[in-house]
Amino acid sequence: MNDDNFFSINRLVEFGLGVAVARQMTESMNQALSATRIPGIHTPPAVPTLHHYHVLLDGKPAGPFTEQELSRLITSGQLSKDSHIWRPGMAKWDKAENDAYILRLVALSPPPFSAEA
Repeated sequence: MNDDNFFSINRLVEFGLGVAVARQMTESMNQALSATRIPGIHTPPAVPTLHHYHVLLDGKPAGPFTEQELSRLITSGQLSKDSHIWRPGMAKWDKAENDAYILRLVALSPPPFSAEA
C-alpha cells in the first residue's frame, strides 16, 4: 500500500491516536469544569481547610498548632526550615522547608524587628 494513501495503516493509526488524545483532553476538561466552584446564591461557601501541625520543639513533639500559633513560632525563631513537622496525612515527620503550607506562612510572617533600620 502507498503511504500517501488516506487509507494507509499509518494514517489510520495517526487518526486513531488523535481521536484518543482528543477524548482524554475532553474528559480532563469536563472533570475540571465539574469541580469548579462558581460563587453565587446556589453555591455554598467553601469550607476552609484547617491545617494542624505538630512540631519538634527541643527534641520533643508538640502540638497540634493552628496557623496563628505556627506564625508565632516562626516569628520567634522556634520554627525554622530545619524544624521537623508532621500533620495528619503525612506518612512521616519531614523538614518544614519541604512543606508548601509552612513555606507560605514563612513568607507571610514579618521579619525579625531591628531598631537599626
